[in-house]
Amino acid sequence: MMAELEGGLLGPDPGALSPQQLEELRKIKIQTRIANEKYLRTHKEVELLVSGFFRQMFLKRPSNILEFAADYFTDPRLPNKIHTQLIKDKKAT
Repeated sequence: MMAELEGGLLGPDPGALSPQQLEELRKIKIQTRIANEKYLRTHKEVELLVSGFFRQMFLKRPSNILEFAADYFTDPRLPNKIHTQLIKDKKAT
């Protein structure tokens, strides 16, 4: 790849990746997505945390989302809520 230099001249772009580097990057992205998916499938609590947060956010429609998120995720009752939901989900299957 070429980069534009002063005066409109073109020179090598030190930020450009070679075809081999692009292929390696593509493989790393795929591996990362697979690892992330495996992690999320084995950690149901992550889904419960996120879905619970969005559910409450849409129900309450807070004016200050950052404050709401901080309160939601630091609620000392949250771990028990998640644990209870995990147990309910396990019994349902």
